[in-house]
Amino acid sequence: MVLILCIPCSMRRMWSCLRWYTKVQRHREYRKKIISNYQPLHRELYTMHAANFFVPSFLKAINDNTKESLRSIMTEPSPGVYTFEMLQPHFCELLLSEVENFERWVHGTKFRIMRPNTMNKYGAVLDDFGLETMLDKLMEDFICPISRVFFPEVGGSTLDSHHGFVVEYGMDRDVDLGFHVDDSEVTLNVCLGKQFSGGELFFRGIRCDNHVHSGTEQEEILDYSHVPGRAVLHRGRHRHGARATTSGRRVNLLLWCRSSVFRELKKYQKEFSSWCGECQREKNERQLLAVGATKLELLKRLQKSTS
Repeated sequence: MVLILCIPCSMRRMWSCLRWYTKVQRHREYRKKIISNYQPLHRELYTMHAANFFVPSFLKAINDNTKESLRSIMTEPSPGVYTFEMLQPHFCELLLSEVENFERWVHGTKFRIMRPNTMNKYGAVLDDFGLETMLDKLMEDFICPISRVFFPEVGGSTLDSHHGFVVEYGMDRDVDLGFHVDDSEVTLNVCLGKQFSGGELFFRGIRCDNHVHSGTEQEEILDYSHVPGRAVLHRGRHRHGARATTSGRRVNLLLWCRSSVFRELKKYQKEFSSWCGECQREKNERQLLAVGATKLELLKRLQKSTS
């Protein structure tokens, strides 16, 4: 009987692995086709040139590599949401120009591209047309040092892969973005431009899978207005969305940073009070109930001993 039950399980695992392998192979072939045909406009973007990409204050904080130096450039408008000056205006202009060039190529060749995620109908995956190596360096050398300090409980010290893309908002693009969490441990979100109004990010607290639809506490509410070149860094499980862009065009660079180690460890955990706001509240309630019960029991014993 045990053997009979195990065979279907093994078959399901085998087919699951086969589907995953087939998907990876197709995406590899898709990416290879793009890179072999697309001609980059600004080749200097495809290799990390930190001095040309980042503002001096950001570079100095990373090079000093202390908690104090990183804190010195950051604002934390709400717990777990960090903002700081990051990208030089010229880099933003070059990346916008490169994305526009790629989109012209896509339109001209009628090549069907994959969009960044299931929620955005516009934008492009930067990794797919050759920027993967540069974005790897961005994550490893610049985001990891920050994440080790500020997000250690969600795998911030073991980030090992990324999904890099741009999203586009405007009256003729995606207008807004619904309430969601990211498929990442740590998310970097940087506005590249251009001229726009509206499009504020709204944050509503950090939640695990079990509590993603739970209520929001007053202290978890944050509305953030984008500024070109300024970065927002937060946990992927920090619930958020984007309000409507009411005029102009807004383009943002996003880097979803992931940790395979954290994802494996998470499979064996049942509660996440170190980072989930609702798990923490439930834990606090249990502790208060336990303290209350202990006090009541001690009071009963005291009354019994004096009677």
